[in-house]
Amino acid sequence: MHIVVLAGGIGGARFLVGVREVARRLAARGEPAEVTAVVNVGDDVTLHGLRICPDLDTVVYTLGGAADPERGWGRRDETWVVKEELVAYGAEPTWFGLGDRDLATHLVRTRMLDAGYPLSAVTEALCARWQPGVRVLPATDDRVETHVVTETEALHFQEWWVRHRGALPAKRFVFVGAEAAKPAPGVPDALATADAVLLAPSNPVVSIAPILAVPGLKEALTKPVVGVSPIINGAPVRGMADKCLATLGVECTAAGVGGLYGARSAGGILDAWLVDTADAGTTVDGVRVVDRPLWMSDVDAAAAIATAALTAAGLDV
Repeated sequence: MHIVVLAGGIGGARFLVGVREVARRLAARGEPAEVTAVVNVGDDVTLHGLRICPDLDTVVYTLGGAADPERGWGRRDETWVVKEELVAYGAEPTWFGLGDRDLATHLVRTRMLDAGYPLSAVTEALCARWQPGVRVLPATDDRVETHVVTETEALHFQEWWVRHRGALPAKRFVFVGAEAAKPAPGVPDALATADAVLLAPSNPVVSIAPILAVPGLKEALTKPVVGVSPIINGAPVRGMADKCLATLGVECTAAGVGGLYGARSAGGILDAWLVDTADAGTTVDGVRVVDRPLWMSDVDAAAAIATAALTAAGLDV
């Protein structure tokens, strides 16, 4: 069995822990299973001369057991000496903090990119240390960045969210570079050989949409696609999905996000949609909706959600 997950952010990383656990259980009973994570690169940014890939790092750190359990991002047992020194020098941007342990990842990545290695090869090299247990692929090796257009300026998504906490009213989100991008090596083959494609409970606007903006990826979703709602009882599980959805004029509900993705039969991508029991009764035109608990409180809970998603895709797990 081959499971492909489109993911970004903390929700995507924690969901992947559950999917990996399902694959392990299948393998333990003699049913080989592999997992490929296709990860958002729209959050990627260059700061202090270093290329930073927040979603790729969050996925790899989480699966590798190195993520900070409280923040959900960055390294556990992190220290901040370099950040403090940069602030003391007044070196901008002071609003974005690089932890000392995390800094090593960005140094290695930037050095490899500068030497001519594509992002997919760099990610593979970083994964050799962390052994995430799934194949982790960036959606593209090309530079694609999410920018936010406000009334007065356009700024990188990281600045809009980390510096301004999403307080600047956004008019639209632009995936700069997406039109000319190509899927990273391995991504088309993964989608072609998948038995099911799962949409993690990631931000649909700035985590999943940038992946689908890479030409050819949406059209490559020919296998059953099941999404997991990142909205429970009218609120994001975490993050700023509500602010992003409001910019698009989409209501912050499980039904709103399901409708944003749309039914395959109507030109969208969903075959089935998982919502929390708090949202039982949700309907999305042309999509089979399944309600079940969606709080990923631990590995077993995340694995149960992944199992339900795969079952909704018609797989025997």
